[in-house]
Amino acid sequence: MSRDYFGFSLIRSNARNSSSTVVLNNPADISVIVIYFLVVLGVGIWAMVRTNRSTVGGFFLAGRSMVWWPIGASLFASNIGSGHFVGIAGTAAAGGIATGGFEWNALIVVVILGWLFVPIYIKAGVVTMPEYLMKRFGGHRIRIYLSVLSLFLYVFTKISADMFSGAIFINQALGLNIYLAVIMLLLITALYTVTGGLAAVIYTDTLQTIIMVVGSFILMGFAFDKVEGYENFQRLYMEAIPAITGNVSENCYTPRPDSFHIFRNAITGDLPWPGLVFGLTIQATWYWCTDQVIVQRCLSAKNLSHVKAGCILCGYLKLLPMFLMVFPGMISRILYTDTVACVDPDECQKQCGASVGCTNVAYAKLVLDLMPNGLRGLMLSVMMASLMSSLTSIFNSASTLFTMDIYTKVRRSASERELMIAGRVFILALIGVSIAWIPVVQSAQSGQLFDYIQSITSYLTPPIAALFMLAIFCKRVNESGAFWGLAIGLVIGLSRMIAEFAYGTGSCVNPSNCPTIICGVHYLYFAIILFVISCIIILAVSLMTKPIDDKHLYRLCWSLRNATEERVDIEQDEWVDTKESNMGIEEPEEEPGFCKKAVLCFCGLETQKGPELSAEEKAVLQKKLTDTSEHPLWRNVVNANAIILLCVAVFMHGFFA
Repeated sequence: MSRDYFGFSLIRSNARNSSSTVVLNNPADISVIVIYFLVVLGVGIWAMVRTNRSTVGGFFLAGRSMVWWPIGASLFASNIGSGHFVGIAGTAAAGGIATGGFEWNALIVVVILGWLFVPIYIKAGVVTMPEYLMKRFGGHRIRIYLSVLSLFLYVFTKISADMFSGAIFINQALGLNIYLAVIMLLLITALYTVTGGLAAVIYTDTLQTIIMVVGSFILMGFAFDKVEGYENFQRLYMEAIPAITGNVSENCYTPRPDSFHIFRNAITGDLPWPGLVFGLTIQATWYWCTDQVIVQRCLSAKNLSHVKAGCILCGYLKLLPMFLMVFPGMISRILYTDTVACVDPDECQKQCGASVGCTNVAYAKLVLDLMPNGLRGLMLSVMMASLMSSLTSIFNSASTLFTMDIYTKVRRSASERELMIAGRVFILALIGVSIAWIPVVQSAQSGQLFDYIQSITSYLTPPIAALFMLAIFCKRVNESGAFWGLAIGLVIGLSRMIAEFAYGTGSCVNPSNCPTIICGVHYLYFAIILFVISCIIILAVSLMTKPIDDKHLYRLCWSLRNATEERVDIEQDEWVDTKESNMGIEEPEEEPGFCKKAVLCFCGLETQKGPELSAEEKAVLQKKLTDTSEHPLWRNVVNANAIILLCVAVFMHGFFA
């Protein structure tokens, strides 16, 4: 198993000889890719010149000036990386349309985000999620716990899975060695995160989302054309059985009888329906409502109506993955049955170099075989770009978490400029760790990338979802309850995760020998159990200990959201801007040389003096940042749209159930 991907280039060249070679060797594709990346860099540089990146609010929150449509597109683009294309299409090729339910669940959760969670975050006046918890509970344990866990999750699920899927694309297209491909990709990504800050990320995200959606629509058209329509597609999918099956039991290679149902048997289904309805909602609440990457996009909006409209746009965009990824993944199984649906370990090793199965190459194969020249180049560059966009948003958010939540604990008196530099250096360190993690993802690649991501999320995130939900809706919850709920929840989740990795997740051909009591519970059911246990512990410990005074909770929880009294922070934030503490002593500054000026300008660290704000101006600015008032007309418009969105969600689930 561990050899699966280490001799990557060697295996690929053997696997290539067995199929028709389609490599990027035509001028149309190459020129499209070059032009595309030049445009993206251009947009990044334009954003870099246009917005204020030399302050913490400017680099990390895009100066709270975004309107609804880039927010909606950016939410969608941050969420859909190439990991989605590879993972969802692969899982769909193996198991049918239920994977689409993962995406449609978000339609309901984005409404919860825009209507319940974001108003509280804006009123609280926070930049990061751990900062909210610190204002709500005081103490440092929770904030640091959350920052460290988020960074872990970034490395284990998001960064590594995205890199792995990007590597599959580059490798299928160019036959490059996997490490070379990833390092090349990371260099371009890091270049524009370091230079651009959040505004560059949001603008480039918008551009990439548009191209990604259009490109995958075209591909869907070509795919359905090949199978001649939906009715035919349903029939052919049920008949897509590989030629070489070896002595493997029949249910490992025949398509599931419930392939075309979202809701599956609660006990025997591969994605049981109670898990899909409840377990998935818990995961989605963590991801959409408490995750730094997503919430940061919402907090950069002009006002609350723009947040809500952005969430609704994102909800409608989330209808698309079923048609753009799930169906094409299933069609890939029809067109390349022997490769995508292979079951015999030796045959799979020959086809794609992984003995557990080749479903992960489903989408890449469609792109390389069905797209005409030029369009293939565009689609590949969008895949690379989507990978870059999700990596950029993760790097940007991870460096925010690190500088604001961990670094300021170590260096209490750090200047704003030192924080900016620390954040950028941390991005480089993250990249190093991520490259070192790639072999682990390659070997732990249990046939289906998407399942790997979802299961790790189910083991680690339910306690966080429970905590945020209770922190906002139950003011009786206090710091001790929150901390013990998180700590015990983490121990339970880790014990399941470590056991699963120790025994291996197995595949249909070689099942894992992990004891049923540990690994027999479906990961979505496990998420529900862990969520309930965490809620009980948080509430029980809170009720046994002293409650927090109301004066500390004004505008931090739902029942006190409209309080106008001055809030007394439980603990003052450590980091203060040292510009204020110098008692107005003017220090002489020498003019930097040309080279230094160029580097500082490139990284957004120019030292131009901003005008000093008086106390009244600061108060007005703070009021603007924490303002959640809406124009009555627009409030009604977004509310009506939200109701329509929820009806659409219910209809889609019902139609495909």
